[in-house]
Amino acid sequence: MDKREKNGSEANVRSIFVVLASFVVNGLVFSFINSYSVTYVFLLKRLEDAGVSEASSKASLVGSLTVGTTFLMSPIAGVLNDRIGIRTTTFIGGFIATSSLLISSYFTHQVEILYITYGLLYGIGASFAYTPSLAILGHYFKNYLGLVNGIVTAGSSCFTMVMPYFVSYLLVHFGLDKCLRWEAGVTAIIMLCSLAFKPTYKVEKSDIHKSLSEELRSLVNVDIWKNPKYVIWATMIPLALFGYFVPYVHMVKVVEDLFPQNDGKMLVTCIGISSGIGRLIAGPISDCKQVNRIIMQQISLFVIGLMTMLIVIVPHFSILIIITLIMGLADGCFVSVMGPIAFDLCGQKGAAQAIGCILGLCSIPLTVGPPIAGWMYDKYKTYTGAFLIAGLPPMIFGILLTSTRYVRKSSMEPEERNPNEPKLLAPTSESHEKEELQDI
Repeated sequence: MDKREKNGSEANVRSIFVVLASFVVNGLVFSFINSYSVTYVFLLKRLEDAGVSEASSKASLVGSLTVGTTFLMSPIAGVLNDRIGIRTTTFIGGFIATSSLLISSYFTHQVEILYITYGLLYGIGASFAYTPSLAILGHYFKNYLGLVNGIVTAGSSCFTMVMPYFVSYLLVHFGLDKCLRWEAGVTAIIMLCSLAFKPTYKVEKSDIHKSLSEELRSLVNVDIWKNPKYVIWATMIPLALFGYFVPYVHMVKVVEDLFPQNDGKMLVTCIGISSGIGRLIAGPISDCKQVNRIIMQQISLFVIGLMTMLIVIVPHFSILIIITLIMGLADGCFVSVMGPIAFDLCGQKGAAQAIGCILGLCSIPLTVGPPIAGWMYDKYKTYTGAFLIAGLPPMIFGILLTSTRYVRKSSMEPEERNPNEPKLLAPTSESHEKEELQDI
């Protein structure tokens, strides 16, 4: 019997601190990533002043490497959760992310070094902090796991509302170098939050002594790749995301070019607000038995693609605000059904690896899209073609997801489960606590 059963209630002081800490970690990690378009403008100007060729493409690659690495390293972060503990993994992630920003502040004129420091290293740190911040929730919540997941993931939306203005203030008043040092100081809060991530599960002796090779082999669940529905889904979603991150990187610059009298940071805030609302609305809707979650995701992708294309052709800034609000709602819906769809297609045992695999695959298009848009801007001095092309993949491959309805399910069906059990996450591995209990 675990602590939750002994206490009779999941809502206690410690569990509330865990939710708050996870909320802050999610908020800090993704608000900096989502607000990169503000930093991008200043970095672009610095590179152009230094005479760097194809400055737009190179500046956008720095930010896209960050988000791509964050998703690419998710499976590795999961292994570290099991081997060294959730608290330690989060602390290491916070330390790497903080150090990467601090190092980056001394090399803002050398974009090649920023690829490694701001791009790869910060992405690794962000992944090592983000993944365990969700895994820890399974240690403290069962009946309300879906609710707390929604609260925690909404942290990125809440922080994204204010982070563009915070970053802009630092850039204007202190410059890019000192801004990155301030960001490093704020990111260090992640290490403090990691102290709240005390696991509650007791592990079996055999799990503690599992070798690294056995752990790595357990990463690959070949059964999910025998499921044709999952294969189609895991193929179409990454292909649909080639243009997904383009607005997050180039939005502020687009406004600067098309509507110079207006503030592009407002649009990033609008996306953050409506994305949070979208997640809170779409979650309960997707739980209805009559609702097809893949269709919800198809609609979301189509709307995201359409709104991306409209960004560069609307005549008024007020219309652009409405477009970004709609895009944020669609984004919130798209993100909120990822976990449930993986569970529907691969069952409880396969869901965790199904999510990890598709996130890893998504890292490639998320990394490639913004630099291509930047290269097109360098070549044509306009974002029109880049955004029109960026809107096509979500629409085309979102429609092609319909093919999942015309293939048979494999023998790997979702297991029968108690309806009171949470649908979003598979039970967290008991080995998350192995190092923590030893420390205690």
